Amino acid sequence: MNVSGWQRLLAVWLALVAGVACAQEPQLTLHGEVRRAQFMSYQEVPFDVPDGVSRLTVEFTYTGHDHGTNLDMGVIDPERFRGWSGGNKHTFTVSESDATPSYLPGPVVAGRWRLLVGVPAIREGSVAQYTVKVWWQKVGTDAASASTFSQKPIREGAAWYRGDLHMHTGHSDGSCASESGVKVPCPVFLTAQAAVARGLDFIAITDHNTTSHYDAMRELQPYFDKLLLIPGREITTFYGHANVFGTTQFIDFRLGTKPVPTMNALLDEVDAAHGLIALNHPGIPSGEQCMGCGWTAPDTDFARIHVMEAVNGADADGEKSGVPVWQRQLDRGLRITAIGGSDNHNALLKPGQNNAIGSPTTVVYAASLSESAILAGIRAGHVFVDTDGTKTRSLILSAEADGAHASMGDAMRVADGATVTLTMEANDVAGMHGEVITDGKRSMLEGGIFAPGKQVRTFTIAGDSKPHTVRVEIRDASGRLKLLGNPVYLNR
Repeated sequence: MNVSGWQRLLAVWLALVAGVACAQEPQLTLHGEVRRAQFMSYQEVPFDVPDGVSRLTVEFTYTGHDHGTNLDMGVIDPERFRGWSGGNKHTFTVSESDATPSYLPGPVVAGRWRLLVGVPAIREGSVAQYTVKVWWQKVGTDAASASTFSQKPIREGAAWYRGDLHMHTGHSDGSCASESGVKVPCPVFLTAQAAVARGLDFIAITDHNTTSHYDAMRELQPYFDKLLLIPGREITTFYGHANVFGTTQFIDFRLGTKPVPTMNALLDEVDAAHGLIALNHPGIPSGEQCMGCGWTAPDTDFARIHVMEAVNGADADGEKSGVPVWQRQLDRGLRITAIGGSDNHNALLKPGQNNAIGSPTTVVYAASLSESAILAGIRAGHVFVDTDGTKTRSLILSAEADGAHASMGDAMRVADGATVTLTMEANDVAGMHGEVITDGKRSMLEGGIFAPGKQVRTFTIAGDSKPHTVRVEIRDASGRLKLLGNPVYLNR
């Protein structure tokens, strides 16, 4: 693969992520001081919050630590007490769906808020200077941090990051055996724990229609500091299911009703919230056993769909596979990223069982392990799917023509008569073979069965100035799909 192409992409992404992480100065900065006269008292620092705020973050810092000063923190909104963290934290976030532990989630009420400053320790003659910084995020605006639940990336640096984008907990229909063996709603903690055991870098928990699991995810993120937790939800309608990532705002799922009369109206909601939508398991039949599992919404404008779950659980092949549904949209000239998701409903399932966490695994090339970077990588199509959920198997496709470079998900202009050289790199594929799918037509990748170790194969296509999609699949000796790559787009 031509490394310079990825480096060019990396430069763009790093600028994007850095901009997101630092895009917003605090809307308010307040200063004050505490003296010995305030010892064993509670001071109030008022600040006003405008209408239309969906998320509020407050940072409280002070001097005097080296002289024995300790200050505590809490907050009261215009209507009620919202929390007290004492001296345990110097920052907190509250929103309708989630809040920093010690604080209560709920609407960010407009009006006069009061930061409570407790003074348990300050020596005679000491003066502590404090600074209060207040950020707020308005409804329908992008988040001001790299991730919803963390202010900085879980891991810096561009890499292929492995994750699971579809899973359920006790906040919807996820269940597992309790300590005594009784079937109970499965706690979010077990899902994160299982993801770590599988060696995943990120997960999106996507409980049906609700956002209640976000509060648990915010509590868990500091503990699982090597695993990125991405808030999602599965919009579950009678006409199809779709995951939405990148926003914590409520999305009305009542497709076909007055509030959400059409699919376009639902997509308008997602777009207004800057969300990323993925159609789930579109190859599964919809009916009495699973109403809405297949995609039947008659007015769907697939040009507005960002992503499609081509592999759901063990359904990489066969009648329930979403790959043919996705390929039909590619053949129509659309650019939709294929991903996979376990659709796990029991965090205690062992590896190798159907729908176990991480099987399949979606692998994303991203500038860092942060929510903004992972979602940017998915939007860009820099993704392959490992249907077995291994830790080492990989597939990368890139293209070169007349000095131009493209990677999976990228588009490249190719002049009539030019030669396009495509390079496939794969690992951990011994005994398997590659297949090239060009505009939906399948051919064997030259070179025969793969040997152990890293495999590199090249092939060429003659440019004809017409639009084409080229992608690669890797299958085992029985023909089962093991790796699914996203296309390189020519003249699209």
